[in-house]
Amino acid sequence: MTSDLLAPLDLAFWNIESAEHPMHIGALGVFSARSPTAGAHAADLLAARAAAVPGLRMRIRDVWQPLGLRRPFAFGGAAREADPEFDPLQHVRLHAPTADFHADAGRLMERPLERGRPPWEAHVLPGEDGVSFAVLFKFHHALADGLRALTLAAAVLDPMDMPAPRPRPTEPPPRGLLPDVRKLPELLRGALSDAGRALDIGASVAVSTLGMRPVPALTAESTGTRRTAGVVLDLDDVHRVRKAVGGTVNDVLIAVVAGALRRWLDERGDGSDGVAPRALIPVSRRRPRTAHPQGNRLSGYLIRLPVGDPDPLRRLGTVRAAMDRNKDAGPQRGAGAVALLADHVPALGHRLGGPLVSQAARLWFDILVTSVPLPSLGLKLGGNPITAVYPLAPLARGQSLAVAVSTYRGRVHYGLVADAKAVPDLDRFARALAEEVETLITACGP
Repeated sequence: MTSDLLAPLDLAFWNIESAEHPMHIGALGVFSARSPTAGAHAADLLAARAAAVPGLRMRIRDVWQPLGLRRPFAFGGAAREADPEFDPLQHVRLHAPTADFHADAGRLMERPLERGRPPWEAHVLPGEDGVSFAVLFKFHHALADGLRALTLAAAVLDPMDMPAPRPRPTEPPPRGLLPDVRKLPELLRGALSDAGRALDIGASVAVSTLGMRPVPALTAESTGTRRTAGVVLDLDDVHRVRKAVGGTVNDVLIAVVAGALRRWLDERGDGSDGVAPRALIPVSRRRPRTAHPQGNRLSGYLIRLPVGDPDPLRRLGTVRAAMDRNKDAGPQRGAGAVALLADHVPALGHRLGGPLVSQAARLWFDILVTSVPLPSLGLKLGGNPITAVYPLAPLARGQSLAVAVSTYRGRVHYGLVADAKAVPDLDRFARALAEEVETLITACGP
């Protein structure tokens, strides 16, 4: 049975997980149902199609023996391998009709995936109205990042014309126990460059924590409970703001989060004056058409959200300037690139240090704001079209709220995940996002 060693960042996600802090990503797709039995039919289709998708058969097992001289740091790691007992019926579940897709999704998101079998699930939620149903996909972050999860989910939806992934490059056979001496200067330069980059990132992280003032509403003690919510905005409204003040769509969407946080904090009586939470903005280092390698290829930008600024256009300007500075530096520099340090830790170090790392997230950032790409083509399941797609991000220990956003067919979808006890008013924050867009449009003028 062939095995594929987890990349260092995948291994980190696998080892920082706990029962109260599952490390799976999710997506809640809402479908328009052509019949009252569309949900049950969708569950049958998902199970039948999953059996034919190799990536969904992959389980993760521990590696406790050296895998040859060419992989000296694999001891204590983990690897993906095909599960010979894979049963898709254990991963696809049909639930009772519900009147609130997000209420059910929240309860399902707080349950960890079973680690002894392929770490993914699909939950079909028929709507009580009989004209809609939802599917909640859950993928462990060690199995897939956002782009890889999209590829796996698309494989069980109705076929569509997607660009073919580029073939995975084959690893050349070993040339001996020692590296080719002709390549030593190049290898040495690469090692020195990597070491310098790691030191730069580490120093930036240390500086970013100086004078840190955590936002209590965003970094409350974790309870392991989950609540989700979703917001749909018109992409044309976002473009209207972008064209009026410049920047990118992503700049506007991040500024909307900053403004919504200001409203939310003020309304719950926490106050927003002087508040500038640190937001981690993940950056994919994977090319969109490349499905391989399977491992996570992520870096990130760290910015301070100008929540304390009362002027909506000034908030947007601050976000734009911060994002421009990060882009100029590149995704391999700065405190936001701390995920790249995973490459410098031996597998056993990830295993032993995972619990400590999981507790350090609140020292690094206050809130996650991530963007998930979606195809512009219409997504369907059993001929039933998707009307909304809410991406859902994991919550790290000591963090109360995570924001994921995607654009699909002229609409912006914010997917919100929160600790249910720390943020019982998540729906109020969701409304604040919609209100902030209206405020920006008004501030831009006619």
